[in-house]
Amino acid sequence: MKIAAVSYLNTAPLIQGLDAWNDCQLIRAVPSQIASMIQSAQADIGLASIIDYAKAQSTQDPLVLIPAGMIGCDGPTLTVKLLSQVPINQIKTVHADTDSHTSIALCNLILQRQHAIKANFIDHNINASPAQTNPQTLLIIGDKVVTNSPPADLYPHQIDLGQAWNTLTNLPFVYATWMCKQSDITNPESKASIIAAAHILQRTMLKNQTRIDWIISTHAEPAGWPIKLAQHYLGELLRFKVDDRAKQAVQTFLTMTADLNITPQVNPNWLDLSTSPAPTPSPALA
Repeated sequence: MKIAAVSYLNTAPLIQGLDAWNDCQLIRAVPSQIASMIQSAQADIGLASIIDYAKAQSTQDPLVLIPAGMIGCDGPTLTVKLLSQVPINQIKTVHADTDSHTSIALCNLILQRQHAIKANFIDHNINASPAQTNPQTLLIIGDKVVTNSPPADLYPHQIDLGQAWNTLTNLPFVYATWMCKQSDITNPESKASIIAAAHILQRTMLKNQTRIDWIISTHAEPAGWPIKLAQHYLGELLRFKVDDRAKQAVQTFLTMTADLNITPQVNPNWLDLSTSPAPTPSPALA
């Protein structure tokens, strides 16, 4: 089973321990690449961006959402921020980190719905030459918000997009969740493998919630994070379990982006794990 996931600190609670699963090949990629990796069979299951799910539904092989774990928040995100040198109401162009398509869509939505701004979005590589790394307005995501963010005094106007979404909707926000190809669900043989893998991913996520302090002590410093900030981030801000409010948030986000013509109108199609028996775990994953 080929599993694709991002290499940020926030995925550690979802994938720590999967190396003990002998039948798993873990593939690292940025969020914006994973949906296409699933569709091209480079991965069987991937932790893909919600906005990429919406865009994939109009293709010949749409995706299915797997409720075995997610990257989300219920308030501030910390690692998805809009930074501006000018007041928010003066923003005209956003230089956007291309790692996550969902964050770009969320930023676009927040600017339109909360600030009546329809900005122009330009792809931006924050690791480019210094002359290009500090545009007037910047959308930045992932570990680099902590490890490679531009000076705060250069950007006095900031929006944490997770908090902005929560203020707008009173819902959590889901950036990414596990997904697979719909064609793998319609095929009985591959469906059985996908469901078995989904239960292992879910069990891994639940187990990791009980040892979050150990995960932080293991992964924070190598990723360039201060331990206390990582404890606040992984232990308090982020959400990893797909519950009813998370599913409602996905539906609301996709409806709102469709209303703004950011995405086509689609409905979330969740794989039902409740009627499928979980496989017996191996000792390493128990």
